[in-house]
Amino acid sequence: MNQLWNSENLVLYDRMGLTLLIAIAFATGILWQIPGGKIIIYPLTLLSTWYHEMAHGLMVVLLGGNFKKLEIFANGSGVARYEYRGSLFLGKIGQVLVYAAGPMGPPIVGAGFILASRNLQISQNILVILGIFMLVSVVIWVRTGIGILVISLLSLIILGIGLEASPQVKVFVIQFLGVQACISTFRDFNYLFSYWNGNSDTAQIAKILILPHWFWGILITISSIFLLIQSLRMAYFSK
Repeated sequence: MNQLWNSENLVLYDRMGLTLLIAIAFATGILWQIPGGKIIIYPLTLLSTWYHEMAHGLMVVLLGGNFKKLEIFANGSGVARYEYRGSLFLGKIGQVLVYAAGPMGPPIVGAGFILASRNLQISQNILVILGIFMLVSVVIWVRTGIGILVISLLSLIILGIGLEASPQVKVFVIQFLGVQACISTFRDFNYLFSYWNGNSDTAQIAKILILPHWFWGILITISSIFLLIQSLRMAYFSK
């Protein structure tokens, strides 16, 4: 066991945990790409949708817009409804940040979760805060029945783990949630590289930043994988 871990730090530090996280990530990513796969891991599918759409909505709020509601549909898709008068803060760049927040916001936050798992107290705090925030999001923004039901249940489970679970479970769960956030980009991999009548996130970015949508799809994919690998490496092997 690395000297990094003591009574105040991460106690679950073994190759089995890392192997399990990687296996779950691969299994989740593969299931999302095959017919019926999203249904098999339905709660994770809707969680990834929540990650994605909340990132869009929160970026709008940060840039001065109005995040009206978040819709999560039974088929696993979703949409963040928002509006703004005039232009967002930073203008066209602000629009790019909103479009990019959906696919890139969750991997950035997910990497933060994984790094936070190095400290038990921080892991616990994040679980509690995340659980509460998910409940708040249901009250303020989520406006579909399936979204309200599943996100509420997931938030209560996460909150319960943060408050009552063993240290080992808390650490693994925060890492698991971090991994799921990092790979949420691949929930609809085809969408990431599709033009979709000019309405996909990457197509909207391409309209403003000129380079083709597939370039931004490749960049987002590489960035997401990099964040996942580097955060796991630092959590498990950095001294």
